Amino acid sequence: MVRMGKHPFKRLIAATTWLTVAILALGGNLAYAAFSGTTSNGTNSFSSAADWTACTASTTVVAKTVGYVPGYIHQGGTLYLYANASDTGNPASGVGTITADVSSIDSGAGNTAVALVAGAYSVGGVSYGYRSASRTVKNPLAEGGYTYSLSCTDNASNSGTQSGFTVVVDNTAPYATDIQATNMAGGVLGKAEQGDTATFTFNEPMDPQSIYSGWTGGSTTVTPRFVNGSGSSNDSFSVYDSANVTQLGLFSVFMGAKDFVSANVNFTSSTMVMSGATITITLGTPSNSSYGSGEASAATMSWFPALACYDRAGNTITSSAGATESGALDKDF
Repeated sequence: MVRMGKHPFKRLIAATTWLTVAILALGGNLAYAAFSGTTSNGTNSFSSAADWTACTASTTVVAKTVGYVPGYIHQGGTLYLYANASDTGNPASGVGTITADVSSIDSGAGNTAVALVAGAYSVGGVSYGYRSASRTVKNPLAEGGYTYSLSCTDNASNSGTQSGFTVVVDNTAPYATDIQATNMAGGVLGKAEQGDTATFTFNEPMDPQSIYSGWTGGSTTVTPRFVNGSGSSNDSFSVYDSANVTQLGLFSVFMGAKDFVSANVNFTSSTMVMSGATITITLGTPSNSSYGSGEASAATMSWFPALACYDRAGNTITSSAGATESGALDKDF
């Protein structure tokens, strides 16, 4: 036993000496443990990248450069490629660049890495943050579905590719196939009046903007103009915009008989809506109340859409033949 003096420093030396003696006495039977410690330095730090995952496209579509409906193109036409992209991380570094491999449909140079530029774009009622420049579709290119891929690199240089996106090639020109009219419940058969309908049918869905500029296919206001046939001419009508100024692509309908109206009349506040390959117009309020009592005879209607009308892929009408009313001879409206 080591006796320690009263002075604290002397007691510490004595305790240390005693501990040393005890360790030496134990010899090789003692287990040792080593410890080290450091103090932090505010001017030095360690960091690591929190974003290890490439950005990805959440939505994408290919569309013709003019029109409303996306997802369809035709050989020799022009296209845009749209995409929305996002990046993950903690924090995310952000989307850097997006490129597309559209070599299956694109005839231009660099079609395996077409750049998409950031901006504010919209097609088919959907907003997109990235779009390519206008590109030219291969010609010839057979009808059918084609795939493309997107590669996205974030600002932390993480890169990834997504494939299997599709677009449809349609090279068939659209044309008119039928027209039908129905009488409103309780209305006068053979007289065009409020609530009556006229339905125009194509062989395939059309792009609504080719029928009426800015139209998306939903219910919109139009103004059918009915013209009373004079002499040997039968009644007819055409469809104009809501302001009754610009004629729409539905062009002209020939009634095949007289007395649907006995005076020229505009049906204001009429509605037009698209469903698939059909466009239906419901007659609104007549511009005057003395346009006739009607009672036209049974007849066959015919109609001729404007050749500038185009389908979802951008194919325009090439036949001026129009279409005649199908079914048995009957009174219309």
